[in-house]
Amino acid sequence: MKKNIIWSFFQNSVRFKKNFGKTGRRPGFFPKSKAAFSKYDILKKSLCFFFLLATLEGIAEEAGVDIRGSIEWDRMQFNSTVTVNLPSAGIRIPMERFRAEALINTEYPRLIRPYLLSLPMDSSGTMEDMINRGELPLSSIGDFVRSAQQVPPALSPDLVSMSSKYTINMNTIGAALIRHRRPAEIPRTLTPIPTTTHTGIIIIADKEMPVHGRNIQTLLLPCFFPKIWDTEMNLIFERNMLDPEIGKTGGMIRYVSENAIFRPTPSGLDEDLLNLVGSNPLRILAREVFGIRPTDPVIDREDALLIISSEENRKLLREGKVVFVLHRDVLKSPIGTAAEISTP
Repeated sequence: MKKNIIWSFFQNSVRFKKNFGKTGRRPGFFPKSKAAFSKYDILKKSLCFFFLLATLEGIAEEAGVDIRGSIEWDRMQFNSTVTVNLPSAGIRIPMERFRAEALINTEYPRLIRPYLLSLPMDSSGTMEDMINRGELPLSSIGDFVRSAQQVPPALSPDLVSMSSKYTINMNTIGAALIRHRRPAEIPRTLTPIPTTTHTGIIIIADKEMPVHGRNIQTLLLPCFFPKIWDTEMNLIFERNMLDPEIGKTGGMIRYVSENAIFRPTPSGLDEDLLNLVGSNPLRILAREVFGIRPTDPVIDREDALLIISSEENRKLLREGKVVFVLHRDVLKSPIGTAAEISTP
């Protein structure tokens, strides 16, 4: 039905163009000047373009094209698989294999876009919010889509469907969202306490904790740019305190599960983690979570002082040598949920 409507729309457009070419006259309801008519022609083409975009989703659904996948915060990967149902799409194999491949490649940008827009940037906003505020150009979505690594399409064993896998490196997204050129000053204290020089910071938040200011408990959730607060609600660390060059290559926070800090090694750490936080990291237990979306850990004031009382330890924040240990269930989730856990 929708395909017939589009075809009818184009036929009418072509018919008008032919009639206009024969008569050389514009119908009375068109603008009379050439400049005005040119603007009308542009408007007509724009309306046609947006009309086609509006019907693409319905056509894709009729053709049996869908997307499945997951966000893996511990690996910073956005994995997805686009699948086309060949009988629903009217595609015959092997003669029309190229049509199935073309349909997958065409539909992937449209299918993945809403999930990219819903990615959580911090405790209060998504990528879509950043675009609406003018902090990120809309064209960035296309850049992220084009950066995806694709596995060539393959047929299912029963020849009923064809699928292709895509992987977006989320560090690429994080790098595009870092806009500052120099890091902001990390808070200091007027009453420093004696502290050891550490090689990294590990905040353990893999259990349900109270939500600050609310009478509920929940798990800490991942995002691109969480903040760290102390129990007196002093801000200890946020995105603009990160060295931008380091943030663009390694990200702000490394997310891991509890398995990564309980390895049968001298340090007890996963080898990959050891390279980031070293052999003598400061281990801190989070006490609460904070935020509209619970992405920010709240640590004891005494633990915060261990960090900000020393220039060497403050430098760990600036260099992004910070790890959050989260529950494994929130580190990987189907696309569309972005590891969202509903809270009352």
